[in-house]
Amino acid sequence: MLVLVVQPAKGDRFEFPVESSSVVIGRSGECELSLTDPFLSRRHARIIRNDDVWMIEDLGSRNGTFVNDRQISESSEITDGDVIRMSNSSMTVRDPATRKAPRSAKGGSTVAGVLAEALGVEPSSGSLSEHTMFRPAATILSGGQDSPGARPTVAIDTYVERLHIVNEVHEALSGSVSVDELLDLILDRVFAHLKPQNGAIFLKHGDTVVRAHSRTQPGIVEEFPESTSLVGEVVDKGLAALVSDAGSDSRFENAESILATGVRSLVAAPLLTPEGATGMIVLSSNLVHRVFTEEDMELLVSLASAAAMQIRNVALAEEAAERRRLEKEVALARRIQSALLPAEMPTVAGLDIFGTNAPSRGVSGDYYQLLQHEDDALAILIADVSGKGIAASLLTSYVDALCLAYISEGHGPREVFSRVSPQMNAKTPADKFATALLAYLDTGTGKLRYCSAGHDPALVVRASGETEWLDPTGMPLGLMPSAEYTAGEAQLGTGDALVLYTDGIAEAINPAEEEYGRKRLADVCVENRTESAADLAAAIERDVEAHAQGQPYHDDRTLVVVKRVA
Repeated sequence: MLVLVVQPAKGDRFEFPVESSSVVIGRSGECELSLTDPFLSRRHARIIRNDDVWMIEDLGSRNGTFVNDRQISESSEITDGDVIRMSNSSMTVRDPATRKAPRSAKGGSTVAGVLAEALGVEPSSGSLSEHTMFRPAATILSGGQDSPGARPTVAIDTYVERLHIVNEVHEALSGSVSVDELLDLILDRVFAHLKPQNGAIFLKHGDTVVRAHSRTQPGIVEEFPESTSLVGEVVDKGLAALVSDAGSDSRFENAESILATGVRSLVAAPLLTPEGATGMIVLSSNLVHRVFTEEDMELLVSLASAAAMQIRNVALAEEAAERRRLEKEVALARRIQSALLPAEMPTVAGLDIFGTNAPSRGVSGDYYQLLQHEDDALAILIADVSGKGIAASLLTSYVDALCLAYISEGHGPREVFSRVSPQMNAKTPADKFATALLAYLDTGTGKLRYCSAGHDPALVVRASGETEWLDPTGMPLGLMPSAEYTAGEAQLGTGDALVLYTDGIAEAINPAEEEYGRKRLADVCVENRTESAADLAAAIERDVEAHAQGQPYHDDRTLVVVKRVA
């Protein structure tokens, strides 16, 4: 037979045998199980039997029905050990037909099993005893009630005393300190008011919870054992835990190794913030020194809440300081990188030249250079290093130094890349490489010699409106230990323009995730072919912006335009 162990909002606990296949629970006297609780609906929920399975369903109540602290929205199965909560009333399910034998490993799936695992014992089945309890910390903080508008059930003088202590803790923790100093201050106040023998603060770091700070009374060696299941209940579910006497609880009678250390009483509370629990405080003691009570648990929950906000504020301040430090480093890296780019466009007879670089993350993995190679030639280099940010910007410096060294020695585009690529491969990680295009433009004849190491095809825009793409002539730099490159040639006539760019332009996306693409680039270049180099570049940038429609750029954008005007 199914039995409900009922703890009403007011009055003593009692057992209610479910003797029919359907039981309606509410505050109406017409319900099979009527409870004196003003925040229950008249017909709040119903327990029904479906073959051999017991189910519970909410009957459209105002404050909801919860099973194991999870609100149900449809009929849900209930089994032995489940805790049903409606407003301020709760009932624990006892059903021998669905009762599970205790697991041979530590702990179990019930909250009693969790706490038993924390002390290294076998859990018993059924409901919690008078020595063990779990309560939602948020409920305690709201005054002990789950329903909107409910009044606190604790005495006013108890609230006043608790607020006085919490205010004292707030003032003690409000100074400007580091996180480690703050944790030490928190344990100072907790030990002063709750007087445990052992105490520890656990904090979340990513997906794990680690012991961040701990303390024991003088002469005490043992520390309360850690438990991942206790972390799951207190931190993940936001429950406060209390064991007032482990030695008198039958669940703990076989925990000789633990009880021998003197641990008899335990209290734990989550560190609650608006974003959720960031950790927990755990205190333990023996019966001679200290027996924790429900009032102690409620006070610890309040202290933990105050501590959580201070920990959060200090952590945010430290993160902000670290962010400012990183921003300064990025700004410095950007200044250094900007010094590698041309400070101004070179003045070359018969040519109109413009270049620009826009990083997506403060510093860029893109690079370009324009310099006189010989008396009658202009060297044009553009490169795009894999990755983004500071790491990519460092590699661009390396590419810059290698390429300029070989350009200054008079090597042609193919020879430069043939020498740079194996050195990059030997000195950089396997996943780091660079696409690049190096071109030499004879300013007198307009002849263009180039080599493209896997770079986006350069575009030649004729004065007539025709276009020509300069495809890659070899693989990216540094990709393989050895690489073969070939040279290509093109001719620039008067009024023709050479447009070099990185994939941050061609691959810019709009809200529909459509790329800008080479066709649109060619169209805007043809439309603005009579403009100056700077105006043509500005037209391209405006068109990319119009395409993106405010979408953030995921890659750096570099653009170089060289136009032959005579």
